[in-house]
Amino acid sequence: MKVTNFMRNVSKRTYAVAAMALAAVVVPATLFAWGPTRATFTIAHPATYVTFNSITDNPNIGDERNFVGIRENNTSGLWQDSQAVQPGKEYVVRMYVHNNASANLGLVAQNVTASFNLPTTTAKSIQVQGFLRATNANPTEVYDHANFTASENFNLAVVPGSIKYYNNANGNGFSIPETVFTNSGAKLGYDKMDGNIPGCFQYDGYLTFIVKPQFATPTSEFTMQKRVKVAGSTDTWSENVTVAPGAKVTYRLDFANTGSSQLKNVVLKDTLPKNVALVPGSVKIYNATSPNGAMVTGGDSLTTATGLNIGAYTGGGSNAVVMFDATVANAASLPCGVSQLHNIASATPEGQNPKEDGADVTTTKDCVPEKVKACNTTTGKIEDVEKGKENTAPYTTDLSKCAPKPELVTACNLKTKKIEYNVDKSKIDNVNYTLDLDKCKETPKPEEIQVCRLDDKKVVVISKDEYNAHKDKYSTVLNDCASKPEMCPIPGKEMLPKDSADCKQASTVPAELPETGLGDSLAQLLGAGSMVGMASAFVASRRAMKQN
Repeated sequence: MKVTNFMRNVSKRTYAVAAMALAAVVVPATLFAWGPTRATFTIAHPATYVTFNSITDNPNIGDERNFVGIRENNTSGLWQDSQAVQPGKEYVVRMYVHNNASANLGLVAQNVTASFNLPTTTAKSIQVQGFLRATNANPTEVYDHANFTASENFNLAVVPGSIKYYNNANGNGFSIPETVFTNSGAKLGYDKMDGNIPGCFQYDGYLTFIVKPQFATPTSEFTMQKRVKVAGSTDTWSENVTVAPGAKVTYRLDFANTGSSQLKNVVLKDTLPKNVALVPGSVKIYNATSPNGAMVTGGDSLTTATGLNIGAYTGGGSNAVVMFDATVANAASLPCGVSQLHNIASATPEGQNPKEDGADVTTTKDCVPEKVKACNTTTGKIEDVEKGKENTAPYTTDLSKCAPKPELVTACNLKTKKIEYNVDKSKIDNVNYTLDLDKCKETPKPEEIQVCRLDDKKVVVISKDEYNAHKDKYSTVLNDCASKPEMCPIPGKEMLPKDSADCKQASTVPAELPETGLGDSLAQLLGAGSMVGMASAFVASRRAMKQN
């Protein structure tokens, strides 16, 4: 059964009326049994931490603590906390989900799960409870409930495939598993159901499912049968027919009142599957009023949510047969392979539970499998692989795993003058890298010595090789570079500094004695006598040495 996006059925005016009505009434926790008691917030002053459904002036639903509601399917009425149900109708249960953390804080609720407690009992009142949890929320769980009521005993059946989560990321709704009806619940999210929901209105959502009330005691009996055959053929009617893409088929709906009381306002509905389309204006009815068949004005409503009202039928077997043509999509619109196009028809007399039956159309589209590039990790080659198998061993879509491996070499890095290993050979350009490893060998520093440079008497450091080649220009005696005083030029006094007092020429005896006075003559005479005495003593001492 097709689930209509309930959010599209609620007008802005309806939201506004609901908001004003809820804003005008203070809803105590004991009335709707929401919980637990917790801090509340407003649109102007949202929460500073992760918390769910605690804003009291939400323009769409009013007080968010009252977040579980019920209303009749395919209507735009207000969500109710207590809903009276009728046979033949369907009802939507809604849970509102909103992380109230302020948007500017970037707080994300984690491990968000929702669950419903939907009793399977038969009673005149059935309560559905909704639980919303997040591991980092405060409180970690919030809950609310709503009630189904009737004047007769009933139970609730969930419409298969109707569990959806709607938000701004997916207006058509994410499909939610039936674990939502267990204690573990089902994960929610935003763009994927991964349990993470950021704070702010743009990330809120609605979790819904559809139920049908089933009353314990039907008031009458009737049957409903759905069959199909190739259009225009003499084939027998069956529950399954195989056709080519683009073929036309005819569906047949048989209704019969097998009870004793009259059934009024019998509504037939036929929900066509995707890739099957009604041929407009082809709906035809056979009944007591039109035994030879008649085209039905407005008959196309048969395949809508409203359905087709075929009137009243007396008890005892009065019946109606409704037929219509439909076209199967052409091959271009079909997926590759076999498609089984299943559709369901229902009959619902006024005040009765509906009865359903289905028929299938099978068609096949032969396709050349689409190929995609994938890396064969066994062979190391990129291959064309059938789409859908590109990530099945030994294949991967990571084509880099099949990229040719570079030849690795040992090279000299000309920038750092260091030898590097496992260098991509393509980098050898003799600018940054070279295979000539000698380019990275260090030239030994020549041995150096300190010498005296003789030409300018300066001490310098030169290589030993330079010294050995020019010994005439250098001296290893560093004192050779020390400053020396000018020496005495007088023979025999060369070792004396020139400015020494002893660096003087001795005076010589003149050829003629000068004429002097008596004193001078006596001094000279005494000097000569001393010399003679010294000579005599020297001769005597020599003789004594020889005698000894």
